[in-house]
Amino acid sequence: MVVNPAFETEEAATPGGGGGSQEAPDTKEGDEAEPRPSDLLFRVDEAPPWSMCLLLGLQHYLTMATSSIAIPFILVGLLCIEEADPPKDTSSPPSSSLPIVQGGTTSYLIPTIAIISTRYEACEALPEDLTEAQRREVWQERMREIQGTIAVSAVVQVLVGFTGLIGLLIGWITPLVITPTVTLVGLSLSEVAAQKAALHWGISGTTMVLMVLFSQYLREVGIPLPTYSRAKGLASARLYVFKLFPVLLAVLASWALCAVLTSAGAIPEGSRARSDAATGLVAKSPWFRIPYPGQWGLPTVTLAGVLGMLAGVFASVVESVGDYYVCARLAGAPPPPIHAVNRGIGTEGLGCLLAGIWGTGNGSTSYAENIGVIGVTKVGSRRVVQYAAVYMIVFGMLGKIGAIFASIPEPVVGGVFCIIFGMVAAVGLSSLQFVDLNSSRNLFILGVSIFIGLALPKWLQTSPGAIQTGSVILDQLLSVLLQTSMFVGGFLGFLLDNTIPGTPEERGLLKWKAQMEVSSSDALGGRAFTCYDLPFGMDAVRRASWTSRLPFSPTFKGFARRRASQQDP
Repeated sequence: MVVNPAFETEEAATPGGGGGSQEAPDTKEGDEAEPRPSDLLFRVDEAPPWSMCLLLGLQHYLTMATSSIAIPFILVGLLCIEEADPPKDTSSPPSSSLPIVQGGTTSYLIPTIAIISTRYEACEALPEDLTEAQRREVWQERMREIQGTIAVSAVVQVLVGFTGLIGLLIGWITPLVITPTVTLVGLSLSEVAAQKAALHWGISGTTMVLMVLFSQYLREVGIPLPTYSRAKGLASARLYVFKLFPVLLAVLASWALCAVLTSAGAIPEGSRARSDAATGLVAKSPWFRIPYPGQWGLPTVTLAGVLGMLAGVFASVVESVGDYYVCARLAGAPPPPIHAVNRGIGTEGLGCLLAGIWGTGNGSTSYAENIGVIGVTKVGSRRVVQYAAVYMIVFGMLGKIGAIFASIPEPVVGGVFCIIFGMVAAVGLSSLQFVDLNSSRNLFILGVSIFIGLALPKWLQTSPGAIQTGSVILDQLLSVLLQTSMFVGGFLGFLLDNTIPGTPEERGLLKWKAQMEVSSSDALGGRAFTCYDLPFGMDAVRRASWTSRLPFSPTFKGFARRRASQQDP
């Protein structure tokens, strides 16, 4: 049994080492032989006590709350939705076997803007004498087309995942491909974090200082708590709250500071740092509302819209594959095997399909924000994200409660983003441990991929209409892909590392493949793959030989391996 590292009894010799009378995480036989990487408190397949999951899940929810409503706020103006119209609440589910959260993504915003701007007149140009019914039809017509294009384009992502097409590329995804892709996930979000933090550097700076203080300097400071067990009776244990809840504590403390300063009149009216800046959001949110399919009418589909939205799908897929590797590394899981990547991308496609049918106005992809929380808290438990999913579902239906959490002052959120996005970028750079950094070849690939991955999207964002191929559809496609840093950097890394000559040792393939082989040990009865198993029915899956032909099945060994086995005498 592995003891709970979040608690320490008074008899324990080292911080975070003993379990006392507290509930131990769920473990599997053989865990004792596996090292716990980088002082990870809970691995992906371990479960903290339910009471702790409540707070850890809330911590994840708070991290994504403001990000989740940022995209609807943009869509409101684009679709001509006014304040009197019903709110468009969305929720974000977890996906695949990793503790990854799916949520709204900016990858779909650019094709959405292109579709609306080319097919409909600007909201400012609408006649002022429209009736209530006509005005409602204006935004619902636009919403229905966006719904249809997202739903149909999501079918392509479902096929790419569940047919194993994305898995076929895994053999060419090397450390010098993953590093720019994942690093740019964090770096490309730096502008978002800086914009929110700049709304009030005093509040955002305080939030950052508190997160650093709690997660780094006070992580080994335990709070004494009384415990009781039949074996030892009344005893004492230490709970390492700063190690477990640095984000939650920092957000609550900064939020409280905003409330005090707002009451004292120290923050001027109109500042986004005021605790009452979003009171209108709470007042206008309904107490209870359940979204349903086709709530804005039957979705419509156009070929140009679908092809343009596919650019968002491709960018989302590239970003998600990089997120899988980051999350696995932070959560103490082996690198995701082919079947897990296939299933994850396919499941994300199903999430986008449902988003289109329900009418959220946006697709979904992996949330880098929550992966950053795992890196800061050292809690990679899948169970925690499942609790966060319950919060999202419940608060998504209880509008006013969800709105309260969504009203966290934006500078507080900016401070949190500055820390966790930096953590995501650092994890991307950690893949360089496998490659030879004395090689000028590797330095060239790394530098070019990251620099152009930052420079080209930035230029295109400030130069709208720069791409003129003569085809509106192709312009939309290229605009979305080339404005996505993760795609540009990952594509260049993929192209250069797989075409510029280099030895396997120089490229880091020997060490990388040695680590990847751990992911194949399940076929030999090892543990590594079990965290990527289906939640139920695995005995039946292993007994049925035909499941090995399914690219998303845990028994899938890859197309090449299956062909080789069929040729064996």
